[in-house]
Amino acid sequence: MSLRAAGIEHGYDGTPVLQGVSLNIDPGEVVGIVGPSGVGKTTLLRILALFERQDEGTVTYDGTDVWTATESERLALRRRIGMVFQDASLFDASVSRNVAYGLRVRRSWRERLRSSVRGAVRKNGTPDAVREALNVVGLSDKTDQHAPSLSGGEAQRVSFARALAYDPDVLLLDEPTSDLDPRNTSVLEDAVLAASDRNIGVAVATHDMHQARRIADRVAVLLDGRIIEVGPTEQVFENPDDIRTAKFVDGELVY
Repeated sequence: MSLRAAGIEHGYDGTPVLQGVSLNIDPGEVVGIVGPSGVGKTTLLRILALFERQDEGTVTYDGTDVWTATESERLALRRRIGMVFQDASLFDASVSRNVAYGLRVRRSWRERLRSSVRGAVRKNGTPDAVREALNVVGLSDKTDQHAPSLSGGEAQRVSFARALAYDPDVLLLDEPTSDLDPRNTSVLEDAVLAASDRNIGVAVATHDMHQARRIADRVAVLLDGRIIEVGPTEQVFENPDDIRTAKFVDGELVY
């Protein structure tokens, strides 16, 4: 599923947050949305995830304008999107039940579990989709552990697995590793690349320029509510078109 945002304008209480933002995310690519804190990265992701409706502009999935679609059509589109927040926010339940949550709340989850090989249920009752998602984030040995007992890094990895388990078309990540140690950060970055290998389109909002350079195919630089530059990662880092991008990459532009 291809995602297109065009001319997005949005604000709160009369204060503009996003101004004329356009961005596309295609299947199998990782797009890094980079910029300092407070420039609108989270707001943009929330709009792309259909949690908020933009004031102006359009958001389309495979050519369908999500806000002119019917409510049932919009719900079907929302179920094809996964989002991982900075805060893992796990339920008071086992790791496997947390990861299976997305399967349970989607209308067709029972049919998918019955009809697909990935949805086959093992003897212990854990769907293969859950097991595979936990394997991607290196937590296959934590299936039955009480989720609140996990470390912060492990909890964020479970949150990622929860979004991955229902095989979304688009995965939106909001500063997913900002509070993590290098080990957990590395695992999650590898998981992002694994998701793109499954033809999932991924957008990662981050202020970590090094992370964007490691995992993104394209980078969009967001400053003052506008995307000032977007292009292949190495081009943006090595030969940016906008002087502000160069200063931000070099650490000279301070917010």
